[in-house]
Amino acid sequence: MRLHELKPAPGSKHRKKRLGSGESSGLGKTCGKGHKGQKSRSGASIRPSFEGGQMPLNRRLPKRGFNNAQFKVNYAIVNVSTLDAHFEDGATVNEETLRELGLVKGVCDAIKVLGEGELSKKLTVSVNKLSGSAREKIEKAGGKVEESPAEAAPEKKADEPAPAAESKKSDEVASDDASSEEE
Repeated sequence: MRLHELKPAPGSKHRKKRLGSGESSGLGKTCGKGHKGQKSRSGASIRPSFEGGQMPLNRRLPKRGFNNAQFKVNYAIVNVSTLDAHFEDGATVNEETLRELGLVKGVCDAIKVLGEGELSKKLTVSVNKLSGSAREKIEKAGGKVEESPAEAAPEKKADEPAPAAESKKSDEVASDDASSEEE
């Protein structure tokens, strides 16, 4: 058997039924769409949630809850066991060195070290946040911990309104007063 001898199984391929080709075809005249109405028109497709103009369910029900996602701090997580595997004894661990080794990738607001695994090396860890067990393991191995909190987004100051422009009318009145005093 060769590639050019391959054929689909008999009966698996069907010719597409032509619509509108006479009443006796079974799909003539209205072509299986019934009489009139929105769904019988060409290009007609109604979105699944459409309820005929009635107020839809997603708008009838009240919104609930509260979302504080815009203030969420996105932490890059690194475990103590990962630090043990990738760093030499006496090394400094910070965002720069973690990114160089590919342990932290992409955009993140802060770095957090968790205490999963064991640590046998003396490291100086300078990150934004540590779990209690991670801090304990680093200090137990003879390392140092420098924790600097994640920087919050700078607060936006409210714009002060611009001082009101002097009206032209008051200038005219002042000049009229000055001219009348001279006379």
